[in-house]
Amino acid sequence: MKKKFDIEGMTCSACSAGVERIVKKLDGVGSIDVNLVGKMAVVDFDDKKLTDEDIIGAISKLGFTAKVHGEKENTDLVERRDQGGFPDEGLRLKVSIPLLIALSYVAMGEMMGLPTPNFLKGDYILVNALVQLGLASPIMYINRKFFHVGLKAIWNKAPNMDSLVAIGSMASFVYSFVVLLLGVYELSSGGQLSEKHFYFDSAGMILALVTVGKYLEEKSKRRTGTAIEDLVNLRPGSAICIRDGKEIEVPTEHIRLGEIILIKPGERIPVDGVLVDGSSSIDESALTGESMPVEKGVGDKILSASVNKTGSFTMEATKVGTDTTLSKIIELVENTAAGKAPIARLADRVAGVFVPIVLGISLLTFILWLALGKDLSFALSNAVSVLVISCPCALGLATPLAITAATGNLAKTGVLIKSAEVLEVLHEVDSVVLDKTGTITVGKPSVSEIVSVDGDEEEVLRLAASLEKRSEHPLAEAVLNRAGNMTLYDVEDFNSKTGRGISGKINGETYYGGNRAYMEELSFDISNIEEHEGSPMYFANGEDRLIGAIYAVDEIKEGSAGAIKDLRNMGIEVHMITGDSKKNAEALKEKLALSSVMGEAMPADKEKEVRTLQEEGKKVLMVGDGINDSPALTRADVGMAIGDGTDIAIESADIVLMKPNLKNIVHTIKFSKKTIRNIKQNLFWAFFYNTIGIPLAAGLFYTNFGIRLTPMFGALAMSLSSIFVSLNALRLTRRS
Repeated sequence: MKKKFDIEGMTCSACSAGVERIVKKLDGVGSIDVNLVGKMAVVDFDDKKLTDEDIIGAISKLGFTAKVHGEKENTDLVERRDQGGFPDEGLRLKVSIPLLIALSYVAMGEMMGLPTPNFLKGDYILVNALVQLGLASPIMYINRKFFHVGLKAIWNKAPNMDSLVAIGSMASFVYSFVVLLLGVYELSSGGQLSEKHFYFDSAGMILALVTVGKYLEEKSKRRTGTAIEDLVNLRPGSAICIRDGKEIEVPTEHIRLGEIILIKPGERIPVDGVLVDGSSSIDESALTGESMPVEKGVGDKILSASVNKTGSFTMEATKVGTDTTLSKIIELVENTAAGKAPIARLADRVAGVFVPIVLGISLLTFILWLALGKDLSFALSNAVSVLVISCPCALGLATPLAITAATGNLAKTGVLIKSAEVLEVLHEVDSVVLDKTGTITVGKPSVSEIVSVDGDEEEVLRLAASLEKRSEHPLAEAVLNRAGNMTLYDVEDFNSKTGRGISGKINGETYYGGNRAYMEELSFDISNIEEHEGSPMYFANGEDRLIGAIYAVDEIKEGSAGAIKDLRNMGIEVHMITGDSKKNAEALKEKLALSSVMGEAMPADKEKEVRTLQEEGKKVLMVGDGINDSPALTRADVGMAIGDGTDIAIESADIVLMKPNLKNIVHTIKFSKKTIRNIKQNLFWAFFYNTIGIPLAAGLFYTNFGIRLTPMFGALAMSLSSIFVSLNALRLTRRS
């Protein structure tokens, strides 16, 4: 059986990889797919061999907390479970940063020429060390989560970034503490105090700076997770069913297959069905993303979550419960969100071997120097130097600092990144899938063409606007906007025929306006009207005379054409999927030179098309703004929502464009490539520094050249590497 588990405490892809490794070892587990961003694991296991508790227990061995997805918990326990019993990042920062500033001042104030109290300098070296110990200890304690998770991971042979941070901080702290004890022993034994070096500040700096990165990452991730809840809220709580000739209010979940349901104006459709009596205009934007309501008559399909705009009608339920269109969308979002994104950081890929290699080199250094006849102090000093200089501060900061700088820069341009991993995937994108309405286009119809039989286009517009001013059809707004301040005729006996058109008397003469079906019903010949792109509304008078037609289109947004051209110039394929007609989709394909288009697409079609591209080996970026886009947004390698779109689309996406201009897509992709280059530079420096520094710290050049790196210089080199990485990452904060 397959079951979902929520996991708290994972901070990097090495964490998710560790969970996969330890759970896979359980007898009875067929497969496990861990989603880092979604904090979820989907486990396929034999429930005859394993229980939920067995899987949760295995995950807890790595220091994480887990529960069955959807399981209700006592609210008093939720906050403690989410944090695993440890302080959250915000509190850790509030405590760590002030203490680190004070610690750095005490440790390096005199060296930097800052005014320092006499009891902290000169011969008062042990007093200074005790103050450093007093300041570093609270930092170590408040950030103890690193040690709890990191050391547990090492114990279970699945080291991660927390392991590297924990080892590095412990090396500095333990070494300094031992040196402090030796100094106290020297004085208590009546000896003279020899020169001592302490690295409590290094221990505190590692934890505090890494916590900054973790805090900023988690702050972005917490903004996800409400999409499914919003989808569920689209389902009405009840509906009016006709049973035994009586109207009875029935909870939506109790509606039966074949049930006859009464739908009144303004109500949301509870289930899928077929219209059996009446007619209406249905807003399907929640499913198709199209702003214009669809006219429905007897025999037409009605979809759940759509809204009845005008007349009352009855429908027969053809799909209920989990079979409805809305339920399928919810299921798609859940399943796609639970899938694993193809993300693996370079630092995390080597985390599993870096820590044991460094520990092995340190131990080997200690043993070899003792074997060569050196004293314990010399051997221990070199061994600790290896640990200190290979402290993974630069390695741990290489990715989060670059990501933090990049996301801050993008936020200033109106691009919000929800998770650090997104930029790592985005730079590999080679296919962009765009929704049409509200993404490429404005999302509201506007008049594109006015056609007059006798050549008087202004008169056609005046007559149309006079009739439409009392209509609620979306095209009416487009006509009235085009008419502006034009003087309109008074209309009497106005009448609206749902799904067909309108009529009214002007100066005693009857005029009609409507779609092709309405004109044919009234026997008007529209064959002489020239066809144009867009949705037509024909107008005629009671003398059987066709007056003209007005066409409305959803205009292309400013910047869309240029952005699509830029994407093509970058070697990226640009596809469009829309719920609009195939005719309109093909027209946009020619106009914008798109790679491919799909018209009349439902949410499942969009998700399927994205999946097809992925199966072809493409890295897909999906851009949309509607509820109907949410399955495709979560399925794509990267989902991007337009900021003025629906809340559900925004929640389902990895990136939100606050400014609805597709130029920001180009900017974001280019900046992601720049960010990844920066990360690789940082990682190169971190590894290059260790490649040079570790042999030096181990004393490899001491015998022949007398060159030996003390722990003090090892810590200094480690600090410089961190500063280099930080300064390089800060380049990403510049405006681009």
